[in-house]
Amino acid sequence: MARLIVAKSAGFCFGVERSVRMAGEALREGRCYCLGELIHNADAVAALEKDGLRTVERVEDVPEGERVLIRSHGEGDRVYEALRERSAHIIDATCPRVAAIHKIVRRASGEGRFVLIVGNASHPEVMGIRGCCERSAVVRNLLELQALCNAEPWICTSPLTVVFQTTEIRRNHVQIVNFLKKLCTNLKIFDTICEATAKRQEEALRLAETCDAMVVIGAGHSANSQHLAEICREKCRDVFFVSSAAELDTAALAGCRLIGISAGASVPSWIIKEVVNKMCDEIKVEEIAAEEPVAAEAVVEEQAVAVEEKAESEKTFDELLEDSIRTIYNGDTVSGYVVSITATEVTVDLGTKHSGYIPVSEFTDDGSKIEDVVHVGDEIQACVVRVNDMEGTVMLSKRRLDSIRSWNDIESAQADGTVLEGKVTEDNKGGVVVSIHGVRVFVPASQTGLPRDAAMSELLGQTVRLKITEVNRGRKRVVGSIRAVANRERRERAEKIWNEIEVGKHYEGTVKSLTSYGAFVDIGGIDGMVHVSEISWNRISKPADVLNVGDVIDVYVISFDKENHKISLGHRNPDENPWKRFTDTYAVGDVAKVKVVKLMPFGAFAEVLPGVDGLIHISQIANRRIAQPSEVLNVGDVVDVKITNIDFEKQKISLSIRALSEPAPAAPRAEAPVERERPMAREDALVYEVGADGTATGVAPEMDEEEEE
Repeated sequence: MARLIVAKSAGFCFGVERSVRMAGEALREGRCYCLGELIHNADAVAALEKDGLRTVERVEDVPEGERVLIRSHGEGDRVYEALRERSAHIIDATCPRVAAIHKIVRRASGEGRFVLIVGNASHPEVMGIRGCCERSAVVRNLLELQALCNAEPWICTSPLTVVFQTTEIRRNHVQIVNFLKKLCTNLKIFDTICEATAKRQEEALRLAETCDAMVVIGAGHSANSQHLAEICREKCRDVFFVSSAAELDTAALAGCRLIGISAGASVPSWIIKEVVNKMCDEIKVEEIAAEEPVAAEAVVEEQAVAVEEKAESEKTFDELLEDSIRTIYNGDTVSGYVVSITATEVTVDLGTKHSGYIPVSEFTDDGSKIEDVVHVGDEIQACVVRVNDMEGTVMLSKRRLDSIRSWNDIESAQADGTVLEGKVTEDNKGGVVVSIHGVRVFVPASQTGLPRDAAMSELLGQTVRLKITEVNRGRKRVVGSIRAVANRERRERAEKIWNEIEVGKHYEGTVKSLTSYGAFVDIGGIDGMVHVSEISWNRISKPADVLNVGDVIDVYVISFDKENHKISLGHRNPDENPWKRFTDTYAVGDVAKVKVVKLMPFGAFAEVLPGVDGLIHISQIANRRIAQPSEVLNVGDVVDVKITNIDFEKQKISLSIRALSEPAPAAPRAEAPVERERPMAREDALVYEVGADGTATGVAPEMDEEEEE
């Protein structure tokens, strides 16, 4: 029978509870945006999103004039300025304790002091604090602080203000304060660790000292939850870190008589209740009790000081002897040196009474040779798989440790929004599977970035960039999005293009689609349109005569409209302009060999050069009168012509065959009695007028009354 003890301070802290309450009140009035995840708990955030909360990562993703909730972690000064520029209505749910740190560092910056922040540099709370001061640095522990002081010794002699992340471990505070007091001459230290956090850590420490196992509930990217697990592992061998009841393996708790339960500040009470109910359903529970809070802060500080002093002093012979006979448990991470390599295993000296070995297959499963991967004397880390005390051996797994680290990297990537790279290894109707350092990441079809009717197999074997959207280590489930990264990168490229665009600038673009009037070309984040008249110097009826979807072509900017996001592009090379080649080659009076391409009632069009046509008027086709051009010419005929006129403004050319022909002898006329002098017949002098659309009309001049008689 097991006894469960739930820490009294487990669950929501004041700041988180306040931000969730403010979010609920804001959502009663309609949709609201939140910069970043409101709290580090996916289930709680999902419930709020159903009510209309929209989580965005950047200020640019917030529509102008919308309501924006600042979460309990707080934001830097520039974020507030950017939101005001977008006319956003700010609902500030920053935890009062975090807001107090902002005031401290602002005042320190105003006094010219350097700010040292103890915490996780990638945590949103620390990022917000840094955004409120000018000069700052972040360290996680004493070792990082010592490295910083060695690299930048001026910090210790400068006016220095020190603050702590509200969820920081109390031991770090003690160690860092003692270290800085010995070195710094102008030091101001503010103990900004939240009292609720300290109380939660103290309760967890006390439970870990007395319980057979500890269950710590919290999200993998929650700093205070991770610190709880770290504290518990110092005093308790079996610590299970879960984000929900689904991740808890109750079989691992079999045989434990006293089990402690603690939870991070972002864990709702209903999730704690679910974990307790699952334990009651699956293992025999005798009693559920609540642990009273501990007020013995001095005891914790004394323990922390003792740890610091022990780390700084050399180990005694008794301590070294104790290390050599220390017990190794399954799941432990150990390190040692390679002492021998055989055909089947790599032997590792762990510095204990046990001898470790790793199967060679763990190093050569990709076809590589063992001698190329590991050598005698190499230091190696691995995970303990099985301990054989009878034989004094320990079976180790490097692959399992790599997998654990990969999972940690995946969780960190989800928390930080880091973009990862992986190879697509599988596909199915629902999406694709991407392998990232051995972890299978599922990408739904809607997040692949492929069109709806595209086959998922198109991505097989490709290396893709994606963002992690969901991690559930208990179920070994990871979900990612290729489209999110592609969209973000496309927006960034588009923004860069709009900032640098200018008329005449050339781009390498990809044809995205074709229409009857032109082609749409992607120039790296923005689509521009190439009109059919700008595709080729030659005469074409439609863009598909020259281009295909997917073609990579060189284009240049003809004009653009930033306000309406429209770009007009050209594809024709100006250096290949046929008219320019014609004017460089021919002049009025030159003779050219041309090809008849079209016959009209008023004349024939002939190609002088590809892309340049001239008109042979009907009156210039032969040295005799003809009714229509087809009496003399056919389409496709090649004839010699004389260039009689060039209209440079309208780019029109007049040609003549008749000008190259000898004039025909006049026909003899019989003398006739002259009755009356009559004007010359005008039916031989038709006037042809050619319209802009290429049509021609023939008009005979009118006769006067005298002529009509």
